[in-house]
Parts: sequence; C-alpha cells; structure tokens
Amino acid sequence: MTAVIHATREGGPASGDGRHGQDAQPVDLAREVADYTARFAPDGGYRRPGRADRTAVARAVGLLVDGHRAQAERILSGRDFTVRTILDRVSGHHYAEVADRTDEAVTPRGWGRVYVDLDRTPRFSVQIPHPVFDKNTEQVGVRVLRDSPGGVLVIAGAHRRAGVGNSADVAHRRDTVFYAICAELVRRGMPGLQLHGFAASTAPGYDAVASTGAGSAARSDARRLADALGTHGFHVCRAWAEKCPVEGSTNMEGRAADAADVPFLHVELAPGVRLEPSAADRAATAMSEITHRWATAPAATRSAPTS
Repeated sequence: MTAVIHATREGGPASGDGRHGQDAQPVDLAREVADYTARFAPDGGYRRPGRADRTAVARAVGLLVDGHRAQAERILSGRDFTVRTILDRVSGHHYAEVADRTDEAVTPRGWGRVYVDLDRTPRFSVQIPHPVFDKNTEQVGVRVLRDSPGGVLVIAGAHRRAGVGNSADVAHRRDTVFYAICAELVRRGMPGLQLHGFAASTAPGYDAVASTGAGSAARSDARRLADALGTHGFHVCRAWAEKCPVEGSTNMEGRAADAADVPFLHVELAPGVRLEPSAADRAATAMSEITHRWATAPAATRSAPTS
C-alpha cells in the first residue's frame, strides 16, 4: 500500500528532517499513481501481513501525520517501506510518499501506498480500497486530494482479487495494512471518504450511491455531499433515506469509524462518472466541498503517538 500525506506551509507539521520542499522531487501525482497501479491484476502478488507488520506501518504513518518524520522513517525502513518528499507539479502541493520497496519486486507484497500532505496539518483521509478493480477510483481520489488541503490519500496495494480468497479485499477485512492505517487515522479523529465503483447494471438510473456505511456520524456531511453531487448534475441514491444497492454497511473501515463515532462517507460511482474526465472532475469537485469542510475543522481527538 502507498500512502501520501499532504499539508500546506501555513500551520503544517514540521517534517522533522529539514527536507520539506528542499529535496522534493517534482512529479505529476496522477501519473505517479497511474504508474503504480498499472501492474495490478487478479493474478498479481499479494502477501497477507502479520500483526506486527500491520501495527508498525500504521504507527509509523501516524507518526508521520504528527510531524515525527525521522521516527516514522526508522520504523518504516525496518518494514521495507520508503519515505520521500514529492512536489505535485499540477497542484503545487508537497506530499510525503510512503511506498513499499517490494512494489518493484517480481512478486510484490501489495501492502499499498500513502500520500500525506506536508503543507497543512492532515485532517481527513481519502481511501481507495479497490484500485483498478473499481476502475479510475484511484484517479478520482487524486483529484479530491489535490482540491483540499490537509489530506491523506491511502491506496490499497493490490487488485481486489489478488491473493488467496478475499485476502486482498481490504474493504472487508481487518487483517490488512490498509485497514490498520485507516484505523490509526480514525484514532486521531480524522474523518474518511472511501471511494468505490459500481457496474451500470447494479444501480440503473443512478450516477452515485452515497452512504455513511455502518454508522451515522457523517449523516449531515452525507446530505451535503448528495446535494453537491446533485448540483453538479448527478442522480444520487441516498442510502439513509431510501433503499440503495452497495450501501457499504459491511465495510470494515466504516465500522472502525462508527465504533469511534468518527465521520465516514462511503461513495460509489457509476462507470460514466469515473471514466469520463469531465464527469470525474465534477464528482471530485463535489466531494471536495466536504473534505474542505473537514480540513478546516479541528480533528475530534488526536492521540499522542506511543513510544
């Protein structure tokens, strides 16, 4: 899995090593993510992580969010992850990229990637549990991250059908690095927006399905989101008000958020929304109205990192 954390220069966490903006590598984040996910396939590599691996990577991402980069890097290096600072040429935002060294191996572990905003204190997450399988959700996620300050983009590291059984289906399992990271962010009171895609035949007549998963802490945000999507021309099934398919009630990251009473939004997008560039931009703009609200509100609770 790859994680990217992004923050603005005003009020952002210190990098802890003096390299923020100094040694940043200029990239197009959308292209970077596309290159990363290009090799994902049902028969691709995935190795189930042990508890120690899950705990260590999640703890390190939490430390990175809190501005303790040097400590995070030491922990991540011990688990074969790297951290580098990138400058997204499109948005002008700096991010810390957490990447799995085995991504370049013949048989990658498939534990994902994270992008953390370095210019603003991280306040919310955008979660992509099924990249490639839910085609283009990873690119919509990049758009949302670019549009709102203080975001953390968490991308699963393998195709949903990789691995044995449903072991790589990170939205429905708790023994994954993806779940551990999202749960760590929930522990800090950070709301989450999780993006999915549905087949046109699953919800005929709808462009999107919006829900709050297993909980209701994000009910007001869900209403705002559905209204925003409607304003941008999309027909939305509102799971709290009507019976909708793919409501996300069994989503594990949503259940973790519900247990902590932290807002969680589960958004399903139709193929036409995800795959048509102008429609994807409009959908991302609508979702960014909510993430921007999250970014400008104080986090509910921020637990101090453990030693």
